[in-house]
Amino acid sequence: MAHTSAHVATTLTQHIDEVFGLMGNGNAYFLDALLTSTSAHYTAVRHEAGAVVAADAHFRTSGRIAAATTTYGAGFTNTLTALAEAAQAKVPLVLVVGDEPTSGPRPWDVDQVAMASAVGVRTYTVGRVDAAAATITAIEHALTYRVPVVLAIPYDVATLDIGDIPSVPGPGRAAALAPTSEFAQISLDRLAAELAEAKRPVLLAGRGAWLAGAEDALGALAAATRALTTTTALGRNLFPDAEFDLGVAGGFGAPAAMERIREADVAVVFGASLNQFTMRFGELFAPSTAVWQIDTDDRATNSRVSGFIRSDAKLAAAELVSRVKARGAVAAGWRTDVDTTADRVYDAGTEFAEDGRLDPRAAAARLGELLPEDRVIVSDGGHFLGWANMFWEPSAPDRLAMVGTAFQSIGLGWHSVAGAARANPESTVVLATGDGGGAMALSDLDTAVRSAGGRGLAVVFNDAAYGAEVNLYGLKGLEKSPMLIDEIDFAALATAAGGHGVEVRSLADLDVIDAWKTTPVEERKFLVLDLRISGAVIAPYQEEVIRVNS
Repeated sequence: MAHTSAHVATTLTQHIDEVFGLMGNGNAYFLDALLTSTSAHYTAVRHEAGAVVAADAHFRTSGRIAAATTTYGAGFTNTLTALAEAAQAKVPLVLVVGDEPTSGPRPWDVDQVAMASAVGVRTYTVGRVDAAAATITAIEHALTYRVPVVLAIPYDVATLDIGDIPSVPGPGRAAALAPTSEFAQISLDRLAAELAEAKRPVLLAGRGAWLAGAEDALGALAAATRALTTTTALGRNLFPDAEFDLGVAGGFGAPAAMERIREADVAVVFGASLNQFTMRFGELFAPSTAVWQIDTDDRATNSRVSGFIRSDAKLAAAELVSRVKARGAVAAGWRTDVDTTADRVYDAGTEFAEDGRLDPRAAAARLGELLPEDRVIVSDGGHFLGWANMFWEPSAPDRLAMVGTAFQSIGLGWHSVAGAARANPESTVVLATGDGGGAMALSDLDTAVRSAGGRGLAVVFNDAAYGAEVNLYGLKGLEKSPMLIDEIDFAALATAAGGHGVEVRSLADLDVIDAWKTTPVEERKFLVLDLRISGAVIAPYQEEVIRVNS
């Protein structure tokens, strides 16, 4: 005989091997079963939001689903921002939580199902006879729709003996969406004809193309059409031929590269939602550019799209390659006439800004030279996002995770480290955070130090302010005092948590990274660089936001 919590733990860990959580009354028996009866790895976090964020970052940096667990009530409500972020970013994960008894709510219970629904997350509640089946259903839902789900165990059911744990088939995986409809086939013919005749074609790919495994098919299409390529921030280096790639599109893109994209006569977008930041608030493409979108969504996601094909990115790209080749000769294209290396250059500033503090561009550029090549970057939200995205080139889409950007949240950075570290145990995990978000998430500084150890490094862009708010509202003349932060000594905090903190006031101070890299991993500590930067230098993407909001 086994109780309900054991049914859930055993069934869950047949398909998920990483769990992040914080123990409480509502999940105590689940965790006991998990740790005593399964082979899953459990990482304890210090804040419930951290459990969900770690599971989220684990998927983003590996493509493998993970689980989180918290207690009911306050433990659950602490996860809501992280759940909303995962829902909007379309990240699959399973959050196992306690819930009110089936007999009805106690004075301290809240309507968790309604709260989860309010942020776009579905709840599956475990019953007395279907615990294993409900667990499989939850995992299948998360994977099929690429969303987080909540798996709730009512308090009075958690320890109920419900018999032997059954073997439940699944979870099933949906087949890739093929462009088989008559409309899709005709649209592919039209698009292939446009690409064959295009003189300046551009292919843009996003995270959806990466998840579809479309790299080789898109590389073949770029070669067949002689197109230049570009990606969203979450699809970096997806195309195999870097020689003809313009880098990241949107506000993080290099100015010359963005002007080059506006010269395109045909642009085809694969697996990217074309949000306002990628589109540079409508300025990415010229009015004359014919923009096609290929996506599994049921409609175009931006009004700028003139042709839409509903399909898996990999399958559609392969069909286009066949059609373009069948047409014979294509237009000369422009890939051999463009120096993409020159187009991708950013202004790195000078060492110090006018106020005497470090210029964040120069610091980020130097860090891009010093950071270990085998790295996974996890980033919090905030103004500093521009610097990390401009100067720290990830080698592949799953080597960069920006947890918080979908929901426009800050304060999820330290939580992300544990998930990325467990997903990539041989790589260095590099956290980029600001002082505002870094302070907000300090509860899991300990978790970051503990989980990544000598393979962890954090960069705190410390300008003693909420930089985005200063740029958006302070420059409009609003009272700045709510936007400012007393300068926090993150180096001291890191050392107190068991890491090695270094205050960085000059580029020479960054040489500590070389010494850190040459020290054996098992002998070195988690390194935190407290980067004292100027807030007077505004990131280009933020200038676009200011332009739109002014």
